Amino acid sequence: MSKTINGMEYTTFDDLWNDPELLTQAEKEEIQLRIDFVGKLIEAREQKGISQKRLSEMTGLKQPAIARLESMKATPQLDTIFKILKPLGYTLAIVPDTKAE
Repeated sequence: MSKTINGMEYTTFDDLWNDPELLTQAEKEEIQLRIDFVGKLIEAREQKGISQKRLSEMTGLKQPAIARLESMKATPQLDTIFKILKPLGYTLAIVPDTKAE
């Protein structure tokens, strides 16, 4: 089954993902960063046995806000990220990109 988007026909997600006219390399990297970040948040929360409801109580955020963040329907502000990371035992750091040269 194929899907037509902006006049282009795509049959697989890879066709769509690898179309340079649809997504630039920078956009793809940003999307991948968000996926990795949210995946790590969910993994950390689940490893600690913390429900979204409990995390909301620990952070002062509403549970639906956490659900939106985890489903990537919302992009959190930096202060929100810190509120979520702290009870999970994480912090945010800027490290050198070993791939960039």
